[in-house]
Amino acid sequence: MKYEIMFIVRPDLEEKAVKDVAKSFEKVLKDNGAKIVESKELGQKELAYEIKNHKTGFYFLVNIEAKDANAINEFNRLALISEDVIRHLITKED
Repeated sequence: MKYEIMFIVRPDLEEKAVKDVAKSFEKVLKDNGAKIVESKELGQKELAYEIKNHKTGFYFLVNIEAKDANAINEFNRLALISEDVIRHLITKED
C-alpha cells in the first residue's frame, strides 16, 4: 500500500528543531515497517487560515510504502498529540 503524508510543523521553532521533528516522524514510520520512498521539505508557507494562533508553517511531504496500516496508525496517533505538528493529512494512493 502506498501513502502520501503531508504535515505542517509550527513556525515558532528553530530551524534545527523543525528538521528534528520531521526526522522523528520519519523514524516512527520506519520503525513501524514503512519504507520511505520520497521525503520533501516544502519550506515555510502561509496557511489558508490561522491554526492554533499560527499564520504560517513548515510543510513536509512524505511518500511511503507499507504492508499494513501500523506505521500510518502510529504516525497519526503521535501527530495528533504532538504540539509541534499543527496539521497533518494522510492519503492512500491507488
